[in-house]
Amino acid sequence: MKRTVEPKVLYFGTPVVLISSANPDGTTNLAPMSSAWWLGYTAMLGMGTSAQTVKNLTERPELVLNLVDPAMVAALDRIALLTGSAEMSDAKRARGYRHEPDKFAAGGLTREPSELPGLDSVLESPINLEGRIESISGIGGPDSHLCALEMTVERVRVREDLLMSNERYIDPLRWDPLIMKFTEYFAGGAPAYPSSLARGWQMPPMVVGTNS
Repeated sequence: MKRTVEPKVLYFGTPVVLISSANPDGTTNLAPMSSAWWLGYTAMLGMGTSAQTVKNLTERPELVLNLVDPAMVAALDRIALLTGSAEMSDAKRARGYRHEPDKFAAGGLTREPSELPGLDSVLESPINLEGRIESISGIGGPDSHLCALEMTVERVRVREDLLMSNERYIDPLRWDPLIMKFTEYFAGGAPAYPSSLARGWQMPPMVVGTNS
């Protein structure tokens, strides 16, 4: 039997990505997000319009998508409720967000120069996708404060142990993306780490069953 409901979030499960974008002062902003999908060499990203990343990409469209594996989950959670914008909505403040200009240091992550001038990628990330934003479009109506960003992927850098013998293919058995599902972290189908974002969204605690 099914029931008609209105879920607070519809994050059914998408990969976690750290976005590198250029701040107005030339430093690199690092932002975690989990609304991304790919078709060919186009990536579609979903974000809130007030995000510093969106502001940055409106002015300078170059970016790096730093894909995240389960080994990075603790570092990711350390910056999950940080924002590069000094201005934030009351809703964000209520969820526990705070301003932090250097999220590399806050997360314990290492800067690595990308091939995009002046833009740092994440050394710990096993896959880095470099490119540019082609368009930014509002979604969900004028009151949603959400947007979709279309990215052209121009360069793909992959850790060597993830490549198959034919280097045009990434081994799906070795690449295990960190997934965000209803604000909780999952790896290999199992919970991966306590989520600060889930606490900020006041999600009920998960009840993890045991096999008998």
